[in-house]
Amino acid sequence: MACLLGVQQSFVRAQVALAEVAGWDLDDNTIRRLCHATALTARSHRAERTSAAAFAQADGDLELQIDAGKVNTRQGWRDVKVGVFDRRRRGQPTTAAEWDERDLPAPAVRAVVAAVEEAAAFGPRCVAEAQRLGLTDAAKFSVLGDGAEWVWNLAAEHFAGAEQLLDIWHGAEHLADGAKDVFGPGSVEAQTHGARGRLRLLEDGYAGVIEWVGEVGQRTGPGGDGASLGEMLNYFCGHQGRLNYALRLRRGQSIGSGLVEGSIKQLLNKRIKQTGARWKVEHVGPFVELGALAASPQWPELWGDN
Repeated sequence: MACLLGVQQSFVRAQVALAEVAGWDLDDNTIRRLCHATALTARSHRAERTSAAAFAQADGDLELQIDAGKVNTRQGWRDVKVGVFDRRRRGQPTTAAEWDERDLPAPAVRAVVAAVEEAAAFGPRCVAEAQRLGLTDAAKFSVLGDGAEWVWNLAAEHFAGAEQLLDIWHGAEHLADGAKDVFGPGSVEAQTHGARGRLRLLEDGYAGVIEWVGEVGQRTGPGGDGASLGEMLNYFCGHQGRLNYALRLRRGQSIGSGLVEGSIKQLLNKRIKQTGARWKVEHVGPFVELGALAASPQWPELWGDN
């Protein structure tokens, strides 16, 4: 109970909750030590979990979503890299015009790895987890992420053959910024053409973006500046093999990395990045993984409750 509350809220609030709900007098430092010790135990016994069997038995497409967040450590602000393996059933086929109205099935199973370390070390960590889960054929799953170069370098080095996909919201954000440069921030034209650009991206990928740039590049409005359109086009050129949205929509597959971004929001932004909190680097990764474990069916296994 102390660990469950400790990963969900601050250690001080966990102390208050335990006192009021269970009548336990456990101070916040004791809860902190319990959480960190349990997190290390959970990481060291990762191979004993039944999540590998759960992945093998679940239906759906295999995904690896990768991203990074920030945490305030005793050595200053550092990147926390997070990888989420999941298996998700396909939803109903849809079109580019209707993609944001569909209800995509939630993942049937997931596993999270996290660490404050360079990509050169995080890549092998992801590989080890993939092997533990029995995901030995990279060609059978997709890697989804934002535009960060380290994500795609990691995927190319350690998961060659996996389909790569740029998160649609990151792509759409670049198009919206391009429309603002052309027509001016806050203008109706910027909103209209930004939405049009997203539709073209969803329909035809890089070719659609090229056509959209051709459409808006000659229509610079008052106060607008179309100089950044070239930079935006270069951005999408670097990702042109990761823009296969139309096919994935027809298949009923996901086109965004919201799962890992949601994990970062819940496990990092809401829990770890609290006012005044400073963490030891070595505690961050295991603590994030413990928080993910607490929200999974494998949580009882940690306590021998099978």
